[in-house]
Formats: sequence, C-alpha cells, structure tokens
Amino acid sequence: MSDLEKCMESLITVFHRYAAGDGDKATLTKKELKQLLEKEFSTFLSAQKSPDAVDKIMKDLDQNNDKKVDFGEFMVFVVGLSTACEAFHRAQQNKGKKR
Repeated sequence: MSDLEKCMESLITVFHRYAAGDGDKATLTKKELKQLLEKEFSTFLSAQKSPDAVDKIMKDLDQNNDKKVDFGEFMVFVVGLSTACEAFHRAQQNKGKKR
C-alpha cells in the first residue's frame, strides 16, 4: 500500500475502534467522540481554551442532528484540522525563509 492508502486505512480503523464502544460501529456518540479526541488528538484538545470544546465540536460535526457523528461528518473535522495544520506548517516554513 502507498503512504496515502495506509493513512486512509488508519483513519478508518481508528474511527471504527472508537465507534464500536456502544455497539454501533458506524457512528460516534458524544462520549466516543470525546474518547477519540482525548486519545488521538490530545495536543489539539489541550490547546482548546473552552471547557465545552467537545460539545462545540460535536454540534459542529453533527450535520444531520442525530446526536451522533458518522464517518463522513468525522472526516470534515479531520480535513479541517489537517488544512489548518498545513497552513501553519507553510507559515513556519515561510518564516524560516525570511531570515
């Protein structure tokens, strides 16, 4: 498998590992989302100033208002966070070039 295919497989595996907590492997409950964020995105979560960060993330991701996050909704979060990280990385590289 290519590096990108391995990354995709890893995203799917991690999602389903946490989603399986309540018996429904297709969605994350708020509790499961919180566990995933605490374990897999601990740096991101600790940087959040709001104690209601998980509630806000859940509300933002749950586009169909079913109180669960499916894989597509989860990927919106992953893509958004990845985009922000890439922009930060690019900015850091540009800072180094200006010196």
